[in-house]
Amino acid sequence: MAKSKTEETPLMQQHKAIKARYPDAVLLFRVGDFYETFNEDAVIASKVLGIVLTKRANGSASFVDLAGFPHHSLDTYLHKLVKAGHRVAVCDQLEDPKMVKGIVKRGVTEMVTPGVAVNDKILENSQNNFLAAVHFGGDVTGVAFLDISTGEFYIAQGSLEYIDKLLQSFRPAEVIFARQQQKHFRQTFGSRFYTYNLDEWIFTGTYAREILLKHFETHNLKGFGVEEMNEAIIAAGATMHYLKDTEHPNLQHITSLQRIDQDDFLWMDRFTIRNLELLQSTVEQGKSLIGTLDHTLTPMGARLLKRWIVFPLRDIQKINERLDAVETLIRETELTHKLQQHLRNVGDLERLVSKIPLRKINPREVMQLARALKEVEDVAALLSDIQDPLLRQLQEQLDPCRPILDKILVEISDNPPVLANKGGVIREGVDKTLDDLRAIASSGKEYLLRIQQQESEATGIPSLKVAFNNVFGYYLEVTNTHKNKVPDTWIRKQTLANAERYITPELKEYEEKIVGAEDKIMALEIQLYDALILALQEYILPVQRNAQALARLDCLLCYAYNAVQYKYRRPVVNDNYHINITEGRHPVIEQGLPPGESYVHNDILLDHEQQQVIILTGPNMSGKSALLRQTALITLMAHMGSFVPATAAEIGLTDKIFTRVGASDNLSGGESTFMVEMNETASIINNISPRSLIILDEIGRGTSTYDGISIAWSIVEYLHDMTEHRPKTLFATHYHELNELENTHSRVKNFHITNKEVGNKIIFLRKLAPGGSRHSFGIHVAKIAGMPPQLIKRANEILSQLESQHIEAPMEQIAAPVQKMQLSIFDTHSDTFKAIREKLNDMDINRLTPVQALMKLSEIKDMIQ
Repeated sequence: MAKSKTEETPLMQQHKAIKARYPDAVLLFRVGDFYETFNEDAVIASKVLGIVLTKRANGSASFVDLAGFPHHSLDTYLHKLVKAGHRVAVCDQLEDPKMVKGIVKRGVTEMVTPGVAVNDKILENSQNNFLAAVHFGGDVTGVAFLDISTGEFYIAQGSLEYIDKLLQSFRPAEVIFARQQQKHFRQTFGSRFYTYNLDEWIFTGTYAREILLKHFETHNLKGFGVEEMNEAIIAAGATMHYLKDTEHPNLQHITSLQRIDQDDFLWMDRFTIRNLELLQSTVEQGKSLIGTLDHTLTPMGARLLKRWIVFPLRDIQKINERLDAVETLIRETELTHKLQQHLRNVGDLERLVSKIPLRKINPREVMQLARALKEVEDVAALLSDIQDPLLRQLQEQLDPCRPILDKILVEISDNPPVLANKGGVIREGVDKTLDDLRAIASSGKEYLLRIQQQESEATGIPSLKVAFNNVFGYYLEVTNTHKNKVPDTWIRKQTLANAERYITPELKEYEEKIVGAEDKIMALEIQLYDALILALQEYILPVQRNAQALARLDCLLCYAYNAVQYKYRRPVVNDNYHINITEGRHPVIEQGLPPGESYVHNDILLDHEQQQVIILTGPNMSGKSALLRQTALITLMAHMGSFVPATAAEIGLTDKIFTRVGASDNLSGGESTFMVEMNETASIINNISPRSLIILDEIGRGTSTYDGISIAWSIVEYLHDMTEHRPKTLFATHYHELNELENTHSRVKNFHITNKEVGNKIIFLRKLAPGGSRHSFGIHVAKIAGMPPQLIKRANEILSQLESQHIEAPMEQIAAPVQKMQLSIFDTHSDTFKAIREKLNDMDINRLTPVQALMKLSEIKDMIQ
């Protein structure tokens, strides 16, 4: 039967079948030494990777788009595709093409998505790569965070606001949820995350518990302390399903499930994390708190420090344990230096051990693992005589895993190749068969040279040489000049223009030995290496504990370094309700000052009895916002267990830090600056407690002056009078009218940032002083910003006119309820305006085209004229 002209080639039929199972992924299809992409995948690959898009025949009459790259470039191109937000399915050849007739069997060996990545080129050393799952229950929402590259697995449940905060803190690379909850997710959390939705049946309690119990090989989840967290368990089960669904069956390094309890940590909503610039600056090229404080020496320490920043402690005993350990490390200078040296050599132990079950750890990484375990042993020895409880606890967690460490050092060569199939991985003396085969391969080649010399002397052919090709193996080559000297026992295999090629029985015998030995060496080395990896799997849990202990030690050493380097002091954290900071400084701004310039420190006192609310006024650019932020950051750092940038600090235990700083639109959400401001402020007002610290900066400036003053005024009154919580509050404002509150509210105190006028110039002294200020010097700021002189001159003229007319309302009017003052163009009873109102009432604005709307507007304009 004749072949159809439109029939696809067998290769494309195979590709089509595999692609059908992964329709939403870019399929990298291995063909020989290349990974090829076809059709729409090829178009994506060519754009993202910058590779050539071509066409190839698919049967006798059709063509398909094609784009490919060499297989050894997989890591580079895979990284680019995933970073561009694509899911990628890697399809490999599952058979040796040399051993197969016809089409080679292929299958997807790995599925890579932004949240499921273990490739070093995709991952950032200092950042986790979390996959998150969200499950919306009734009143409670569950969330799970899993980093397949480290084995960390966390779950939590609570309000939508709490889950939003956790998402902001963990910053997952990918979030999954049930397909029918997609709209709810978008409305709640917006489009800040890369997302993927799954079938609804995956998000059920029965299935989730089944998959988790099967993985952890337990009868229940009580051992993890999460048995009653139903919504969180469902989210956790969905993450495990997703890993299996994306071709990640070997997950032995995920050994535990940790719960996150809201009451264990100082609460900061996502606005506060953003406003305090804890993880990233809001300005280009700006520095964040983590960027300033992070002097960790290991990748796992850097990742842990981020969590310590966004999850500060609320347990005074645990805070003081960290502070005690830091004090010990500062005092024990020599010990600290030695510990730092050892940690520098550890590398990323956490991610190294996670590669073992995934079978992605190479021989060179195995040797790095051994070196890290040796450093573990040395660190444990250094800490053995330390009396500090926390450092002692870390020392007890360290286990150098001597049996497997010795096995690695005995079996793996000192400088192994990156790939196990390149040979030279296993040391001599490990396996007798391997040693014998190596001797045969080595001596066999030497013997070939002896054959060449021997036959050359016997035949009198001086130019005789032994060579090799893939067609008929080893051969003897004789030039035409000497071919009459060739013995009859030689077998001619090939005639060339200037020479003849022959084989002999002796040559073939040694060839079989040599070639066979090299193949057997390769197979045996891989077998021995695989056995070592299997043995390593028994030590995954103790090595992970080592990594966790070293990460905590790394963070404590980082705290000690910062304290010494930046002259930080130990805070006193107690059960009181006040914050008393002496000579406090902003940790980030201080490090960004030009050489020789010192930060102007300030004292701050907030308490429940005398000074609950500070109204802070002062000129633009004088340092009000910096003072607000530094107070919050010093409080935060104290709860992290870190020394703080101050001469002294007594910090009453704080359960929540709220900030409302700056102004920004949420254009994609259809919210104005003022709406965003009010949303964030409402979140604060509705969640305060007696131990809260509230930082408010310029509340109300997103609306008209009178509205803004009214809202700011009422917020201060509410925080002072209408709630029994008495939260400690710092309120920076340009509304100088708020200074009047000090006269009527006993716990409201006015302060200002000082300045000095020298001639026509304003010098900002950046010192806090009692009393309010009535000047913003906005025009002066405009001048130094580079506004044209004529514009500045006109602004001063207008300011003088406004001040002379006393445009500001008397304070007694603001203190009392004010009547609505806004006028409407329709408050008049003229016939014209009645007609305009009727015309507008008759309009169906939802059906008007833009052109029709302009015409209607023109008609109304004509009516007014």
